[in-house]
Amino acid sequence: MSPSADAPKPSSPAEVLGLSAGQIVQEVGYDDDVDHDLRDSVEDTIGEELEDEDTQEIVDAVLMWWRDGDGDLTDAMVDTLAGLAPGAPVWLLTPKAGRDGHVAPGEVQECAEIAGLRVMSTVTVATDWSGTRLASR
Repeated sequence: MSPSADAPKPSSPAEVLGLSAGQIVQEVGYDDDVDHDLRDSVEDTIGEELEDEDTQEIVDAVLMWWRDGDGDLTDAMVDTLAGLAPGAPVWLLTPKAGRDGHVAPGEVQECAEIAGLRVMSTVTVATDWSGTRLASR
């Protein structure tokens, strides 16, 4: 049996994102189409409500909902860095391929590089949403 087979599987979407109790998580780009089960999972896991876009807190992670047509992705990525704790992730949540608002992976990569971020991984976080983990350089 391989070591990875022994590793516990995440039991919630928030654990897939690597979030845990006590963290401060900012949410950017909230709209009616977000996955409410994912949001609830995050709030249940961290034990607090998500901070909004205007928070002045230093945050342990950012959840950034983004759809094609939402504006300048590079600028939005740069804006998330202002209150981000050193080493904390930005999770870019985009509609999956074939869904309205899908953002091409190449665009995510290009915008991240310009913003001073790097793409670390992409995971499924909800039925209609993918999460791309971005880290500062």
